[in-house]
Amino acid sequence: MDKNFIVFETNRLDKFLSLHIDASRNQIEQLIKKGFVKVDNKQTTKTGLKLKQNQKIDVSFPEVELNKRKDEDFIKESLKDKEVKVIYEDEHILVVNKPYNLTVHDAPSVKDATLVDWLKLKNISLSTISGEERHGIVHRLDKGTSGVMVVAKTNEAHINLSKQLEDKTMGRYYLAIIDLPLKENIIIEKPIARNPNNRLKMAIVENGKFAKSAFNKIALSKNEKYELIAAKLFTGRTHQIRVHISSINRHIIGDNLYGFKGELNKINRFYLHAYSLYLNHPITNKQMNFKADIPNDMNNFFTQYFNTENFDEQLDENNIISSFSTFN
Repeated sequence: MDKNFIVFETNRLDKFLSLHIDASRNQIEQLIKKGFVKVDNKQTTKTGLKLKQNQKIDVSFPEVELNKRKDEDFIKESLKDKEVKVIYEDEHILVVNKPYNLTVHDAPSVKDATLVDWLKLKNISLSTISGEERHGIVHRLDKGTSGVMVVAKTNEAHINLSKQLEDKTMGRYYLAIIDLPLKENIIIEKPIARNPNNRLKMAIVENGKFAKSAFNKIALSKNEKYELIAAKLFTGRTHQIRVHISSINRHIIGDNLYGFKGELNKINRFYLHAYSLYLNHPITNKQMNFKADIPNDMNNFFTQYFNTENFDEQLDENNIISSFSTFN
């Protein structure tokens, strides 16, 4: 299987591929060093090669990688630096805090172990109505997004949770750090569809699917360059938060795919975290809320750039939820 890309903005070759290929940094480095990557039809082994706009990138995947069997040892090795934390579990549902850089379920381009692989490795009972590759998966998060997810352990729970997604009984609140403060709290309603110029991206497209997001200001950085915001989705489009925030000339820090540029180029992820999940228990109908602890790298960023003296209050789950109460 080969993949072809056109460079839309300058970047290092290894960083460009990390944004466009579902593979670890080490795997990308090996692809380049072993000669599986061409730039403008010329083979290169330089991981740090500086790319220019409109250059053509061709990637050939070796057959051994495509046919690698995901046995227990491979899954353990792939997951060794990715800690999945269990927030809640009973016989019907499992709630986890997914780390960034972990894909939720298999796809043709996915080479590493996934969250579904982790669930199966732990011998967790999973619903089966979404097919083998998506056992238990009711909703998902992007590979680069960390945070809270619910997994269905039975088909009955899966059906109920899917209905809650549709009628908005279940939903999430997100935290993001952006590169330019909002002028005010804002609701964005703009249609989203696949980017016609880059199939890996979504975009604001006139005839796209209706999409609605709300964004609230939480805290300004000490240098007033960055801002911590909360987001709530009223629809569930792919990359919705990232697309909507970039449509008003703001970008999530580290999100190079959607236009982030700046001095923080050493960040190897984008700072988007699914912080809070609300739902009704699929069997008892009890209202439940779950919070996913903020990852260490985001906390380190807060310590460096923000005054964290009032963060306990500002990041209080109830305060964040109530701040969206006026949005419909």
